[in-house]
Amino acid sequence: MKIERMLTIIVMLLNRNRVTANELAEKFEVSVRTIYRDIETINLAGIPIISHSGNNGGFSIYENYKLNHQVLTINNLSSLLSVLKDINSTVDDIELESSIEKLQNIVPDNKMDHLKIQSEQIIIDLHPYGDSPAQKKLVKTLRQAITQTRLLTIDYRNYDNVVSNRKIEPMSLIFKNYTWYLFAYCLLKDDFRLFRVSRIKDYHMEEQFFKRREKSYHEIIALENEQAKMIELVLKVSPLMKSRVEDIFNEEDIEMLETGELLVTASFPEKDWLFSLIFSFGEHVEVLAPKEMRESVASKLKLMANKYQ
Repeated sequence: MKIERMLTIIVMLLNRNRVTANELAEKFEVSVRTIYRDIETINLAGIPIISHSGNNGGFSIYENYKLNHQVLTINNLSSLLSVLKDINSTVDDIELESSIEKLQNIVPDNKMDHLKIQSEQIIIDLHPYGDSPAQKKLVKTLRQAITQTRLLTIDYRNYDNVVSNRKIEPMSLIFKNYTWYLFAYCLLKDDFRLFRVSRIKDYHMEEQFFKRREKSYHEIIALENEQAKMIELVLKVSPLMKSRVEDIFNEEDIEMLETGELLVTASFPEKDWLFSLIFSFGEHVEVLAPKEMRESVASKLKLMANKYQ
């Protein structure tokens, strides 16, 4: 599109000393004449572009204007490229690849080494655990269905290991705690649902389209959090788990006992994943309250112990 091409030209000129008409024409796959028309339009919009002749000719933006209107620093570009590259390694999206290429093209040649150093100073690793080619293909399909607003049919295995066939309207992909989730409207349940992508066992993108619903993931989650039943969990944890406790809980939730043990008091929504959290401390934790949670943990431990007798 013309407007997108001109915006990219402006950003390139803000971040580079000089760009030739041939270089721009080759990049955007248009004629040199089209580039000259774009430059004229940009000038008319009030952005002062200077044309230089000779061997080192090309276009540049008036230096004082550049100093006052610089939109992206090298640090900005480094952060953007780092995030975009890592996201694209998980979804393999052609539009993201195009964005990465455009950002790299606006980096001045004399700043490339600095950009490389910057990109190694802070590394954002978004790779999910167990990220297989099959899951990557699934995530790519889900993104395509979301973009094209096409219905999906999936076989989904829930937390209780029950598999059901669902027809859904995919809304958003969410990457949380190193795991992909799909936020969608489920036609079977006639409500919004959050599906863990690794539990989608079979899927098919339908030819049928849907009209995207107004509610968003953030609205639904905020409402669920408001309505969730909260419990105050009290744990006594061995000193051997001190580092792990400090990684998970807030400082104000932790009390050091005279025995060296840690007393943790924190509020959580009443969810099944709380058991996973508790059991992750192994034999180094004791649930003190609430009574119902303590009894549930004891019951599950008895069932586990019976399997080894």
